[in-house]
Amino acid sequence: MTFEEEQQFVARIKTYVTDNLPLSQMSDDELEQKIEDIVVQQIGDRYCSIEKRVSFVQQVYSSIRGFGLLDSIISDDSITEVMINGPDNIFIEQNGRLFKLDKKFESQRRLEDIIQRIVGLAGREVNQANPICDTRLPDGSRVNVVLPPIALCGPTITIRKFSKTPMTIEKLIEYGSITKEIAKILEQLVRAKYNIFVSGGTGSGKTTFLNALSNYIPADERVITIEDSAELQITRVENLVSLETRNANASGAGQITIRDLIKSSLRMRPERIVVGEVRGGEALDMLQAMNTGHDGSLSTGHANSTHDMLSRLETMVLQGSAGLPLEAIRQQIASAVDIIIHLSRLRDKTRKTMEITEVVGYENGEIQLNPLYVFEEDENSTLEKVSGSLKRTENRMQNTFKLQLAGINVDI
Repeated sequence: MTFEEEQQFVARIKTYVTDNLPLSQMSDDELEQKIEDIVVQQIGDRYCSIEKRVSFVQQVYSSIRGFGLLDSIISDDSITEVMINGPDNIFIEQNGRLFKLDKKFESQRRLEDIIQRIVGLAGREVNQANPICDTRLPDGSRVNVVLPPIALCGPTITIRKFSKTPMTIEKLIEYGSITKEIAKILEQLVRAKYNIFVSGGTGSGKTTFLNALSNYIPADERVITIEDSAELQITRVENLVSLETRNANASGAGQITIRDLIKSSLRMRPERIVVGEVRGGEALDMLQAMNTGHDGSLSTGHANSTHDMLSRLETMVLQGSAGLPLEAIRQQIASAVDIIIHLSRLRDKTRKTMEITEVVGYENGEIQLNPLYVFEEDENSTLEKVSGSLKRTENRMQNTFKLQLAGINVDI
């Protein structure tokens, strides 16, 4: 069969199933078995490989009970990101590189149905009045949806796949992002309750790194995580509360922001607050939480360098409270943030830790930084392949008070 013939075959069986079977009365297993029987019957004596037959069954089943074409894409563990620009243009990221798939949805209506199913599962809604939505799939994958007329090319979905196994520092060492020596130091900093900010550009691995760091939090602490769409996988902590934002409904009511959740979390007796990402006025609340006894807090933010992260934090705080003088904001940042870890996605598509920097205070109108580790390329680097490692600078760590307070005797 050609691709078009296969699609017609699947469409014909789907029509037969929806017209002739009592779908609302059938369990998932019963429906799948019945579809398999119909597929076998329709193929008849024609040759069809087992793989192709299974594919037909899955396509029909997922178009009725699943996410259609998306199911087969999402089930492929080698795919890390899915970008759908209307029904005819599907792109995937695989092994760090982008590809266009030679598949498409049956129609725009079918794609819209799948979007409504995805959004509905998380208790959210998206429509012409509210055409932008951040949500997640049942497996935790992060989803962004933009509908027409905002999206001119048709319904647009971007899915950041959720790893089935939590990211650990051991894996980061294996991938070459950090070394065992640096991992040991990061563990001591997390345990000693240093406030750590992970910065980087889009796709640099901020959430992945934050997840790995989070698993160094001692198991007996009470931790509150706050995210737009819950994707952190903290496995060691039992006393864990995960909070997630909510969009406004069609009438414009019911919105719960990260800022609301941070304020609420302060009344929940947290020992640490982990904010998935700060991108607006909530930065002020995050800094105030760090400054009022909630040491050991972790968060991420978009930036191109550690200096850029500080500028972005200043801008975010001003979004939340425009009347604050810049000097007060900088003093707040300098006293709240202890360590900035900067990540980057390099020219060969690899993700590397570029810098680990200590924030040492506020002086002469500027926040003072003390770089501890900096990524340096070596002689094996080429235009196509980046080779190098994090090198220790000659600067000694200055703020060792928290390490001493935690009884950790280590020289950084």
